[in-house]
Amino acid sequence: MTETATTVAATEAVSTLERRIDMTVVLADIEKDVDQRLKQMSRTVKMAGFRPGKVPMKMVAQQYGSQARSEAIGAAVEKTYGDKVREQNLRVAGYPRIEPKADAAEGQLGFTAIFEVYPEISLGDVSGEAIEKPTLTVTETEVDTTLDVLRKQRTTYSPAERASESGDRLIIDFIGRKNGEEFPGGKADNYTVMVGGGMMLPDFETQLVGVRAGDHKTFDVAFPADYQAAELAGNTVQFEMTVKSVEAPQLPELDAEFAKQLGVADGDTTKMRAEVRANLEREVKKRLLAKVKEQVMDALLKVNPIEVPKALVMMEAEQMAEAAKRDMEQRGMMMKNMPVDPTWFTDQASRRVKLGLLLAELVKARDLHVKPEQVRAIVDEFAETFEDPKEVVRWYYSQPQRLAEAEALALENNVVNWVLATARVTEAPVAFDALMGNAA
Repeated sequence: MTETATTVAATEAVSTLERRIDMTVVLADIEKDVDQRLKQMSRTVKMAGFRPGKVPMKMVAQQYGSQARSEAIGAAVEKTYGDKVREQNLRVAGYPRIEPKADAAEGQLGFTAIFEVYPEISLGDVSGEAIEKPTLTVTETEVDTTLDVLRKQRTTYSPAERASESGDRLIIDFIGRKNGEEFPGGKADNYTVMVGGGMMLPDFETQLVGVRAGDHKTFDVAFPADYQAAELAGNTVQFEMTVKSVEAPQLPELDAEFAKQLGVADGDTTKMRAEVRANLEREVKKRLLAKVKEQVMDALLKVNPIEVPKALVMMEAEQMAEAAKRDMEQRGMMMKNMPVDPTWFTDQASRRVKLGLLLAELVKARDLHVKPEQVRAIVDEFAETFEDPKEVVRWYYSQPQRLAEAEALALENNVVNWVLATARVTEAPVAFDALMGNAA
């Protein structure tokens, strides 16, 4: 195939990261390339009435001429673009947008390639940045608190021969009327509601306290002005309620049966506490690291204000949109007619792209590359919560691509540790409930 002659104008910086290359392609050379492509095709092309390789060139040209010309032009433009990019050592981000130019000289075709390049990163100084490192030591108090949460998750209810109290469970029938007429959504039979659970409007909630099985009462409920159902917003309606049962909560005892429910086969409560403590320490460590990591990443972004290619941000946003869609489908949502718009994720995607570029530059500049033993330590952490950790480790290492998550975490940890060793770090105790998201 012949070399296609081209002339190329100088690369122009359209904006900080956007570049433009103007190109011209000689038509005579394109035609030579088209002829060669058609000759190559004629050796294998099949047409009715002709043996392979015996189809007249005129018929081959009629059938495949447009395809050959399109391929020849595309190859010439691609080669010219690639040569110019390599010549100037441009780090292209994403794919170029190729547009035709109308002002080419006679016998030539003109094109413009518009594309983005990666930013030049000059790492900023994080030594002046303040990072507050939260600390928390797991004690028996935290173990007791966690066991109480686990007990509440396994609460059972039994009929109570008394007036209802906060925390009880009621089974009720109710019907609501506005101006004497029932309204949609205002009626339910055998409805389960927790006393003090905040499931109902305030005026309704207050009527759930101090009732007994068999009670029947009528009361008014005021709907807020911003209530989602416009026909009820700002209105006061009347409800009739019949209490069918009052059930008091029963927490399980911290005994052998409870231990077995938590996976301790022999029911040993000492082992149960030890396992709860170990799981808690892992979770606390994970959450403390997440809080520190967020501050580290914020500090890196602060001292390294960089512009990132729009193409990379859009690619990341599209991947995030797909991931969100898969997650919702796995949760049972029907996503066929519910499009997930990538633009919803633009800000988060931009942050991810910036951090990805900064971390890569920092790893290279400070030699923070991941070591095999660091990856293995993280895989071991992944595996230790499973029944057969050795089998889990073997699964990860059976296919190298499965280690990607562990490698990414190890790399982030290296960056975090380097920043913590460089920045101004102070330790600050954090409350257990606040760390675990249990604060009121």
